[in-house]
Amino acid sequence: MIDDPQGSILVAFAAFCRIGGCMMVLPGFSSFRLPMQVRLFMAVALSLALMPMLWDTIYPRIQGGRTEYLFLVGSELLIGIVLGMIARFIVLGLQFAGTTVSMAIGFNTSPINAIFESEPEGQVTAVITTTGLLLLFMTDFHHMIISALVRSYDFMPMGAGFEARMALVTLSDTLSATFYVMLRLASPFLMFGFIFNLAIGMVNKLAPQIPVYFISTPFLLAGGLILFFLAVNDFFQQFVAAFEPLFLGAR
Repeated sequence: MIDDPQGSILVAFAAFCRIGGCMMVLPGFSSFRLPMQVRLFMAVALSLALMPMLWDTIYPRIQGGRTEYLFLVGSELLIGIVLGMIARFIVLGLQFAGTTVSMAIGFNTSPINAIFESEPEGQVTAVITTTGLLLLFMTDFHHMIISALVRSYDFMPMGAGFEARMALVTLSDTLSATFYVMLRLASPFLMFGFIFNLAIGMVNKLAPQIPVYFISTPFLLAGGLILFFLAVNDFFQQFVAAFEPLFLGAR
């Protein structure tokens, strides 16, 4: 029998604020392909599942007045959003790498509707981002997120308020580290595009009467797709291997 029904509801809602805020922006879970009711019920179910583990941490913090509880709800929601944005920035970095690859190999077609996001993106970018996100789910990255949410009550304790400076530093460090990782992943395609265009430019200087750039586009695209076929395995292996250090290092 529940001794404090009102306290149990307040604890569940406080846990839902941090967990639901994280899932609201978490890649994959925040996709518009998932109905809003499904996302809501997933966040509620996860909050109720984790509530027994977090009871001793949250329950003493809800004993204050109404004003203190409202402040607690706002800060918990912001903390959850920051934790979710760390993972989202890493996946957005993969989208940046995909756009860079498609531009480097000359695959500049009209954008199409993305699979997980509402913004249109190129075909190569859609393939890269979708495959990367599916591989993250296959390697149980959502378990890592849930574990990080539980541990977040140690380094972001409830009731301490939202530290905007620490959140901005964390997000900026995540963006910086993600940029270098994605630049390393896209570097073979950048080097291929640079060398190919440099060689075509030299050929154009030797034979200016021939429309070299028009003729060279199919060769650039074919070479880029062959390079992508040969490097795709290592590309996604390095991305999956870099996700955990980027996410845990940001925290």
